[in-house]
Amino acid sequence: MKIAGLVLISVHAKNENTTPLSVIKAKSYLKIPTSITKNTKIKNKYVCAYMLAPSQLLQSKHRLKVPFFSGFGPFRQYLVNSSWEAVKELSKRGLGKNIDLHIMQLPVVYQKAKEQVFKIWKTLQPLLTVHVGLASSAKTIIILEQCGKNKGYQEMDACGFHPEGDCCILDGPEKIESTINMKTLWKNISVEGIDIIFSRDAGRYICDYTYYTSLYYSNGRAAFIHVPPLSKLVTVDLLGRALQTVILEMLKQCGEERE
Repeated sequence: MKIAGLVLISVHAKNENTTPLSVIKAKSYLKIPTSITKNTKIKNKYVCAYMLAPSQLLQSKHRLKVPFFSGFGPFRQYLVNSSWEAVKELSKRGLGKNIDLHIMQLPVVYQKAKEQVFKIWKTLQPLLTVHVGLASSAKTIIILEQCGKNKGYQEMDACGFHPEGDCCILDGPEKIESTINMKTLWKNISVEGIDIIFSRDAGRYICDYTYYTSLYYSNGRAAFIHVPPLSKLVTVDLLGRALQTVILEMLKQCGEERE
C-alpha cells in the first residue's frame, strides 16, 4: 500500500494579496471528510491520501525556481500518515538558509488531484516537484520511484470514481521517466537506520496517477518518494532526516543539469 501528500519547498511561497511571496508560509489545509474516508473499499495494495494546495497559491503568477514537494494526510485506517508526519518533520529541519519549505494537501480523488497538479505546473512552474507517499508494505524501506505509468487505474478513489479509460492522459505515453536519476541517487546516499531502494512501479493508484500527471505536465521534472509506516524502528525523526538527505541530493542533481 502506498500513500502520499504535498509539500512546497521554495524561495517563494504562496501569494496572499500584496504580501511579499518570500515571507509567506502555507498554513491552511483541507482535511478529507470522515464520510469519504470511511467505508471506502480499496482492493489494490496501494492507497493514497493527497493534500489540497490553497487556491491563493495556485493563483499566483510568480514562478517558483526551486522544488515543490508533496506529502499525504489521514486516509481510511491511516489516521496518522507517515508521509505527512515526515513532511512536517522535514519542514522543521529545513533545507538550508536560502530555501523556505511550505506544506499543503491534495485529496484522494483522481480528477481533483490532476487538476491541482496541472495548476501547479501551469501557474507556478517550479524547478522540481517531489511527491511523498506511504508504502505500507515497506516496513523499513524508503522507495525512490523512477517513473509514472499512464494506464491501469481501475481502483476507485475516495469518491468512488476511477479515470476514463483507466488512464491518466488519453493518448499519453505508456510511461514517463523522471529527470532525476533515482539509481544514481540511491548509489550516492545512505541514511543510518533505514534502507533506501529504487523502483519503477509507483502502484497504479492516486500516488502513481498524480506522479505521472506531474511528470507529463513538467516534462519529467517531478519525483516520487515512498516512505514506510511509523513504528518503533521507523520514527518521525528518522523519516524527516531521510527525506532531507534525499531531497538535498535531488537538488544537487538539478543544479548539475542546469550547469
